[in-house]
Amino acid sequence: MKRSQKILESASFPKLLLNLCLPTVIIMVVMVVYHMADTFFIGQTGDPAKIAAISLCAPLFSILSGLGTLLGSGGCTALSLALGRKETSRIKAFTSLCCWGSLLIGILFMTVLLIAMKPISTVLGADAETLVYTTDYLRIIALGAPLILFNNVFANIIRSDGAAVESMIANGLGTLSNILLDALFILVFSWDVAGAALATVIGNAISCIYLFYYVVKKQPAFSLHPKYLSLKKDILVPVITLGLPLACSTLLMSCSSMISNRLMVGYGSVALAAQGVAGKIGMLISMIAMGICMGIQPAISYNFAAGNSKRTRMILRNTGIFTVIVGTILTVACFFARNTIVAAFIDNDEVIAYGQIMVLASLVTGPFYGLYQLCQTFLQSTGKASYATLAALLDKGIYFIPILFLMDRLFGLYGIAFTGAVTLVFSLATAALFSFHWQHKLNAGAMATTAAMPLQ
Repeated sequence: MKRSQKILESASFPKLLLNLCLPTVIIMVVMVVYHMADTFFIGQTGDPAKIAAISLCAPLFSILSGLGTLLGSGGCTALSLALGRKETSRIKAFTSLCCWGSLLIGILFMTVLLIAMKPISTVLGADAETLVYTTDYLRIIALGAPLILFNNVFANIIRSDGAAVESMIANGLGTLSNILLDALFILVFSWDVAGAALATVIGNAISCIYLFYYVVKKQPAFSLHPKYLSLKKDILVPVITLGLPLACSTLLMSCSSMISNRLMVGYGSVALAAQGVAGKIGMLISMIAMGICMGIQPAISYNFAAGNSKRTRMILRNTGIFTVIVGTILTVACFFARNTIVAAFIDNDEVIAYGQIMVLASLVTGPFYGLYQLCQTFLQSTGKASYATLAALLDKGIYFIPILFLMDRLFGLYGIAFTGAVTLVFSLATAALFSFHWQHKLNAGAMATTAAMPLQ
């Protein structure tokens, strides 16, 4: 048995946190820094319109990430389940599908975006003040779409057998490159938003090189060769259905962000810039919670598939407690440092004034977001893709969009800012009900199986 599989099967919870969650959390923190880098360096120009343009582009970038999550998260879960059941024959087919699927989707995304650049920018909310900056950024992101997708997919895929450290290295290399190139392209060459986009694409390309090397040279069970590519039902369906919850969540979040940005831009580019900065701070807590749950997912899938229900329950219980503790600590720390953090992005009195309230709105759900994410992870990891998908859609659209319009109508600018907090209350309650219902059915099924067993 490989060391990584032994960790999934028998390691203590602290060791699971150390070996699985810590690398994934570091990846998420790196991703937050990665997303913050463009905003931070553009903010040094002192122009809120440029920050607003990057904020407008964020939903489209999230759509690209969501498409990658469909294959990456689905492939990771499918492979983890196969490992738990010792079904290794389909691994090459899974990895080949994810490789060529990511490149094809990336090329299609690039083509659509280049053909309809200005209409798409307008839909995102760009106006006369931000249109040029928005199109400059998106044009370069479009050209790098296949690389961005491959990186997103395989950073998840290689975690399926516990290789979280290697995934962390790939993300770290890309982010460090992005930050260094941001400083060079924006502060030295004065390429502004185009420089930020170019740094993003090159950073993803560097991550892809490492991931390609790892898969080809270090993981003989995987394969990128097209001869293993299969669209058969038993290969395609598990990847798509298991990846659908997080993918739908990300895609719907992008649509919700577009609507929110369009409403917020009505209050001016300064308000939108403040919301963009505040969102990055809130993202730190939510991404760390997501990293904990994503990191522990292979252990939940493996032990559930292996029939070890006692260990599965222990992992779920301890993970829930851990996410609440971490979320609370981070919320308190970010709250007291909120003014300093906003000012670090852009030294603009109007942005800082708006940002004080908007940061509070983005932090208030910090202690509880991990529980919501854990409900989704539990449902996905135990094969209940329909419940997991619906739970993921609640916070990002089903509840969010109607609450957004209501909050805007009742409370205006700050109503938009607090929409996420109000939405999470309803989303967490509903996701918890789904989880308890599914757990009850699992328990009933296990009891029926036990009762049907012949006496020895």
